[in-house]
Amino acid sequence: MSLYINRGNEGFQRIRKSEYIDKSGLIAVINSTLFTRNCFSCITRSRRFGKSMAAEMLLAYYDHSCDSRSLFADLEIASHPSFEEHLNKYPVIYLDMTRFTSGNDGDNVVSEVEKRVRDDVASVYTDIPQKSDDDLMDFLLRVAGKTGERFIFIIDEWDAPCRIYSDKPQTMDRYVDWLRRMFKDVTAIQAFAGVYLTGILPIKKYKTQSALNNFKEYSMVTPGALARYFGFTKEETKGLAERHGMDFDALEMWYDGYQIGVEMSMFNPNSVMEAISNEWCENYWSKTGAFDAVSEYIDMNYEGLKDDIIDLLSGGRCAVDPAGFSNDISEIRSRDDVLTVLIHLGYLTYDRRVQECFIPNLEVAKEMENAIKANNWKEVVAALKYSRDLLKATLRGDSEYVARSLRAIHSDETSVFSYNDENSLACVISLAYYYARNDYHVHREYLTGEGFADLVLIPRKNVSSPALVIELKYDKSTQTAISQIKTRNYPQAVADYTGDILLVGINYDKDTKQHECQIERWQKS
Repeated sequence: MSLYINRGNEGFQRIRKSEYIDKSGLIAVINSTLFTRNCFSCITRSRRFGKSMAAEMLLAYYDHSCDSRSLFADLEIASHPSFEEHLNKYPVIYLDMTRFTSGNDGDNVVSEVEKRVRDDVASVYTDIPQKSDDDLMDFLLRVAGKTGERFIFIIDEWDAPCRIYSDKPQTMDRYVDWLRRMFKDVTAIQAFAGVYLTGILPIKKYKTQSALNNFKEYSMVTPGALARYFGFTKEETKGLAERHGMDFDALEMWYDGYQIGVEMSMFNPNSVMEAISNEWCENYWSKTGAFDAVSEYIDMNYEGLKDDIIDLLSGGRCAVDPAGFSNDISEIRSRDDVLTVLIHLGYLTYDRRVQECFIPNLEVAKEMENAIKANNWKEVVAALKYSRDLLKATLRGDSEYVARSLRAIHSDETSVFSYNDENSLACVISLAYYYARNDYHVHREYLTGEGFADLVLIPRKNVSSPALVIELKYDKSTQTAISQIKTRNYPQAVADYTGDILLVGINYDKDTKQHECQIERWQKS
């Protein structure tokens, strides 16, 4: 077996020996593009969302050096009309670009790829001589011309050089120029039946055009027809939970929440499988330093970005326009660019219906919390520190403690928490109850039928604590807040989930900068 060509199906064999969720329908989509001008595909998604698994699956399916029929016989693709037509029919070149960036300063990445792959291909096609001035594309064209074969070219982690050498624009430009040489030239269709790139970031834009505008791109923002292959669907995760005796509600709380195209409820596949393997839900996010790459831009506070991050952490949403991002971490110039990077990295998810982003689930919220602590956002860290005790104090009816805690969070005159209106106050109060997410479904602006309650906490399955209906007032009184809860009958909507409810009224006086709190137990009339 060669390193880069005709690698066989061993990788997918290993995948099939473990628990496997059938995503082979992806193959049918790629099959439909082969030998057309649309045969160039770039599929980008966050880490831990199965990029490499998909690449290994395609390698096993197309590679003519092996017999993969048994690996696919029980999968969705086996019943597709294109299955037999393309099964194990092509010479496949497979690159994992991290192999070339590891321990490499970047200056010779392109030359290393060229040399290693060209030599590997030459070791298979020994009867076709290389010319002294051949580059890889020249040689592949000669092989294709002599044999009549067309290659499938798969590049996993295609964007690794762009991310790792983001501070070396010349290295990135050389790499992009190499990709253009390989795949943008009109002669590319003479060498390739299909090309499949996968990574985290979409293809870099120069001005407003993609560097490889002949590629069909599928991303966390625009997944197109491939949306259901980006993660686990709710039905797939329910099936796993049933087979392994796992609590689906817990899996949903920790790993659901990604909106990917038309798929409104997608789970992080790697974390679901980790939880099932360990029989326990927790944060399985692997530290990659990805947040560090954009933290300096957050600190620059583009257009109030820090306030947006705090709002997101407290359960809110932020408007974002991802269209202007150049897909280059070294060229972040705006608030929208930072938020778009976080979407591609998986820290946020994107609701394209309303062009808003938000934190998808508890796992990502925990990881965002870790990142914020590491970046020493003192006021936010202080709010999170108070959060656990604040919930306990609320549940025992200690309104004075609640008021003192909120004052402490807002005590510093230079605090990032600026209470300009009730919406700002709602954001901070929601963040103050951050810890409650472990035991509660937390809803901001909860629709009750007679208006919107500012903050509603509904206990999760198997949690015996009461629900909380929290109403906030600005320069009024706690009694006004409690009265609104009652007169608008907010608790009745929550009573469908639980009969035990606490009513919490919070008022902030902007002149005295004092918080007041009033807590009552709801009495059903």
